[in-house]
Amino acid sequence: MKYRNLGRSGLKVSELSFGSWVTFNKQVDTNLAEKMFGTCLDAGINFFDNAEGYERGQSEVVMGKALKALSNPRDSYCVSSKVFFGAKENPLPTQIGLSRKHITEACHQALERLQVDYLDLYFCHRADPDTPISETVWAMHNLVTQGKILYWGTSEWSAEEISEAYEFAYANHLTPPSMEQPQYNLLDRNRFEKEYGPLYEKYGLGTTIWSPLASGALTGKYLEGIPEGSRASLAGYEWLKKSMVESDRGQERMTRVASLVLIAEKLNVSMSKLAIAWCLLNENVSTVILGASKIEQLEENLKSTELSCNHHTPLHSLLTGGF
Repeated sequence: MKYRNLGRSGLKVSELSFGSWVTFNKQVDTNLAEKMFGTCLDAGINFFDNAEGYERGQSEVVMGKALKALSNPRDSYCVSSKVFFGAKENPLPTQIGLSRKHITEACHQALERLQVDYLDLYFCHRADPDTPISETVWAMHNLVTQGKILYWGTSEWSAEEISEAYEFAYANHLTPPSMEQPQYNLLDRNRFEKEYGPLYEKYGLGTTIWSPLASGALTGKYLEGIPEGSRASLAGYEWLKKSMVESDRGQERMTRVASLVLIAEKLNVSMSKLAIAWCLLNENVSTVILGASKIEQLEENLKSTELSCNHHTPLHSLLTGGF
């Protein structure tokens, strides 16, 4: 496992990390999570991603129990949470968004669920049109000075919003964001590569990218429909099924996936390893967040580093040449 700086910060994160968006508490229980974390730690992964909105906080409960059971030193790994959507089924106005109140209370709740004393990374899960960015920056800065969080960042914010947060922090001598968590993969490239392009140089923006396999689309398993037990087949994720295969956009994306599968077959590598290795070749990627519902999936995806680190193969030339 290689390690990369989180943007311009001094924090070293493993180039592959592990997250729990859909799987934890839905497809992965505490026992399986413990085995997965053990596999990750053995492979050198040191960053585990979560959010208050994942399974209404239960994903963090599962992660907290599993990490505690493994008893690894707290200073040997990093955990994150995200704030915006809330953890209640029918949240009250004060239980969502990026107000100082919700940011602060959501942090305390995440600490309790994850069974940790501080969060290494804390993300604003979306931008909040009802809260001034200045208030959000102040709230995050206060948590940093209190020792509750070490680094804060954004997720799926526009470049303009991220810039406003940086500039306000600089102007008022506050802690600026360190990272953004955007979607990035072979099918979703525009925001990461174009919109955010100037931010990497100007601010040293770090990135913890999610969905390197486009919610499983890039494995090729949806080319023949929706497999039973897959993410798109889960109750509550009907929107994913529609966007994956039933919409015109979904069909267009499946056509692109089919062409990529042919390339992977020609090179004799799995589609998942090819897609993850491609993400790793982008120097602006600090870490690629993996997700898995089975140990076998996780072990396969961990092998993607074998492709990205070998600079003397035809595969590396193809990957850097683009698709």
